[in-house]
Amino acid sequence: MGKAIYIGGGGPEQNEAQTLLLNRANRHGIIAGATGTGKTVTLQILAEGFSNEGVPVFCADVKGDLSGLCMSGSEDFKLHEAFTSRARTIGFDDYAYHDVPTVFWDVFGEKGHPVRATISEMGPTLLARLMDLTETQEGVLNVAFEYADDEGLLLLDLKDLQKLLIHLGQKDVRDDVSLRYGNIASASLSAIQRSLLGLERDGAEQFFGEPALDLMDLMRVGLDGRGIVNIMDATRLINSPKLYSTFLLWLLSELFERLPEVGDPDKPKLVFFFDEAHLLFKDAPKALLTKIEQVVRLIRSKGVGVYFVTQNPRDLPDSVLAQLGNRIQHALRAYTPTERKGVKAASESFRPNPDFDTEDVITQLGTGEALVSTLDEKAAPSVVQRTLIRPPSSRLGPVTPAERKEIMSRSPVAARYDEAVDRESAYEILLEKEEAAAEEAERLARQEEKAKKALEKKKSRRRTSRRQTPTEAAVKTATRTLARDITRYVLRGILGGLKRR
Repeated sequence: MGKAIYIGGGGPEQNEAQTLLLNRANRHGIIAGATGTGKTVTLQILAEGFSNEGVPVFCADVKGDLSGLCMSGSEDFKLHEAFTSRARTIGFDDYAYHDVPTVFWDVFGEKGHPVRATISEMGPTLLARLMDLTETQEGVLNVAFEYADDEGLLLLDLKDLQKLLIHLGQKDVRDDVSLRYGNIASASLSAIQRSLLGLERDGAEQFFGEPALDLMDLMRVGLDGRGIVNIMDATRLINSPKLYSTFLLWLLSELFERLPEVGDPDKPKLVFFFDEAHLLFKDAPKALLTKIEQVVRLIRSKGVGVYFVTQNPRDLPDSVLAQLGNRIQHALRAYTPTERKGVKAASESFRPNPDFDTEDVITQLGTGEALVSTLDEKAAPSVVQRTLIRPPSSRLGPVTPAERKEIMSRSPVAARYDEAVDRESAYEILLEKEEAAAEEAERLARQEEKAKKALEKKKSRRRTSRRQTPTEAAVKTATRTLARDITRYVLRGILGGLKRR
């Protein structure tokens, strides 16, 4: 048998250890259960296990509890006796406290290094989902991206996209683009611009920009051979569920596009935990769901394992559930008809154990207890076992702000991402074009005004060259005489005396 991560055991009556084979860990998995049943601890011990085996991990920390991974557990902790007692019960003889090498990330840059992506990298499909665009509006957004690509306009941040939409809204530009790419209605452009304002309110302005996240920075291994655990603080991001799920989906799709095929490696290149997984599929159009299913199905051949964390397996589409070979099911409630259906569906997803009724046991599990079934060497699911989850070696619970700051100060990526960069892109290029066009228009206006004045002057000369009538001559003579008298008066007044001739 290959190397494995220890999950837990069955206690004195059933001492069979439950493990997750590393060479089957890229076959994905699910951690499910009602609130307060121990899902977070299970995620924590799996992250520890992967790290210890040199596998980098990425996980979203929705409640802030996972940050304790960076600190060692302590004998002073109130659950120390309970932890050591459970370790003895399940035969976990080499149980010991230790920390895990950790890098903190945060889309908003408050509790971790900023995570950024460019508008171009995100692409029109995910942006359309993020902005709740209609099919027609998504088509217009696709045209905008095509135009930007053909014109060499980099779309890095929200102001680039906003400026591009304004540019496309100009009648001459819109008419030209409509002929080249298909009709774009000004109403659709306006609707997209309004949606962009909503994104700004949700804080997406901080997410879009540079330096963009380099995926290789999520796949680091420390000098001691342990995999780095990347914890993205999502305590604030989860308040914008569309941004949260779209960001994680973008991350998955980027991994899928960039990583080479490796088949089934001895251990994963990266393990990805997706907490609140139901948000990924909620309200997603059918076309996007198909793409998500495709990414989940194929990304395992890139050496990436995806583990969904959710309350009920029914939160995920059947086509995705069918691809999750490793399953850890914590307790579920069965008070309503809908909940009972959920329990039945969860129990039917396991390979039955003749020693107990899976459907009954799911509702009887205690905190920290789960039904476990993982893939064996032949990639077949094992018989489901009732399991006590092993206690964590790292701290259970969040770190203090001072501890987080200290960990971040020693981070290998701090200098790379902490300062934003705003290089020349679509906004600056289009603004320069607008200013140049305005200057040219002003130059032409001045030229036209100059030509107009010259024409009026020429017409004036023609009028003055006419022969004078006797009356005109008399008036001009009188005017000249009056002007000389006024000049004498003025000179006198100014100089203080009359100048003799």
